[in-house]
Amino acid sequence: MVRAMNSEKRKVVVLCGDGMGDEPAAALGGKTPLQAADVPEVRAIAGRGRQLLIQTVPDGMAPGSDVANLGLLGYDARTNYTGRAAIEAVGSGVELAPDEVAYRTNLVTIEDGKMLDYSCGEISTPEGIELLHALDAAARADGVKFHDGVSYRHLLTLRDGPTGLTLWPAHEITNRPIAEHLPAGEGAERLLRLMDLSREVFANHPVNAARAAAGKRTATQIWPWGCGKAMRLEKYGAKFGRRGSVITAVNLVRGLARLAGLEIREVEGATGWVDTNYAGKAAACLAALEAGDDFVYVHVEAPDECGHKMNPPLKTKAIEDFNAKIVRPVWRELEARGEPYRLVVCMDHRTPCTRGGHTADPVPFAWLDGPIGGTPLDARAAFDEFVPGEKPLPLAFEVMQGLLA
Repeated sequence: MVRAMNSEKRKVVVLCGDGMGDEPAAALGGKTPLQAADVPEVRAIAGRGRQLLIQTVPDGMAPGSDVANLGLLGYDARTNYTGRAAIEAVGSGVELAPDEVAYRTNLVTIEDGKMLDYSCGEISTPEGIELLHALDAAARADGVKFHDGVSYRHLLTLRDGPTGLTLWPAHEITNRPIAEHLPAGEGAERLLRLMDLSREVFANHPVNAARAAAGKRTATQIWPWGCGKAMRLEKYGAKFGRRGSVITAVNLVRGLARLAGLEIREVEGATGWVDTNYAGKAAACLAALEAGDDFVYVHVEAPDECGHKMNPPLKTKAIEDFNAKIVRPVWRELEARGEPYRLVVCMDHRTPCTRGGHTADPVPFAWLDGPIGGTPLDARAAFDEFVPGEKPLPLAFEVMQGLLA
C-alpha cells in the first residue's frame, strides 16, 4: 500500500479522465491517444510528483467503470460490489427493495441485426426520457418500472428479476450481431419480452420520426445489462475521516458518491460527452474546497465515450481538453491558495479505440504534493500506458487508501 506523510493536513483532489488508457493507433502514427495528446500539466504532475502503473480491476472482475471507480475512491470491489445497475439506481435516486433487481438500460440503434450505436447518436436527455416514458406506460406490468436517466443511459427495475443471466454491455458489441449477445439464462425471457415491446413502442414514436427527419440515428429498442441488487458502502467520514464531494455527469458515479456519503455537486451543462461543461466542473471542484471539503473527485466521461466510438483523434482531443480545462485551472488555483494539497491524475481503465470496449490492462496513475511554488512545467515525464511498473502491480483501492489515510 502507498503511504504518504502528512496526508491528513492536505486536501486531496482526484481528477479522473474516464477510459483515457488505450492501445497504439495507426491513425496516431502508432501512438496511443495519451502519448499523442498535448498535456503539459499532466506530464508535469507526473514529473514533479510520483507516478506508477496500477491495476484498477481486480482479477476475475469485469473491467467496468463501476468496479474501477470504486477502487479509485478507495473501496475494494471484491467485498463491496453487487452489480453496476444497483449503483446507477442509487445515482438515479431509486431505492431498491430487497426483492428488486436493477438493470442498466441503454437506448440503442440496431441495424441489419447489428449493434450500430450503443447511444443512438448521443440522443438528448429530453428525447430519451420521452421514449422511456412511452415504454413504461406500454409495459403496464406490476413490478416493472423504467426510470429516467441521462441521454441514452436509463434504468429498469424488476421485482424478483433474474440475476444469474449472461448480459452484454451494449458498448462492448458495436458492429457485432446482437443475436449472439441477447440476454441468456433462467428468466431471460422477461427481458427479451421488454426488448420486443420497446421495438414496437419506438417504431412510430414522434421522437424517432423527428430524429429520422433530421438525419439522426433513431432509438430502435432498449438494451438491458449490468444487473444488480441493493448495495451498501461504509461512508467516507467513517472510513477515511474525510468530508468530500463528487462532480460527474453520469449516474453511475453519482451512485458511488451517494453510497460513500459524498456530496454530489451538480454542474449545468455536464453531458458526459466532448461538449460537457468543463469550466463548470473545474469551478465546482474549487467551490467544494472553498466550502471546507478535504476530498473532491472530478470525473470526466468524454475520453471513454470517444474510445467506445473508436475515434482516436477525437479521444486525443478529449484528453487534451481534460488537461487544459480541468487539470490546468484546478492545479493553478491550488497553487495560488498556497495551502497543502495532494493532486491526483488518473483514469479508471483503458477503452481502446481499436476494440470499442474496456480492458483490464494496467493504467498510469500520478500524484503531486503541493504547493511547489507556481506550476512550472519544466520537469515533465511520460504519462502513458508504458510507464514502468513494479510486480505485482498495486490495486487502485490500495493506492488510494494510502493517499487518503
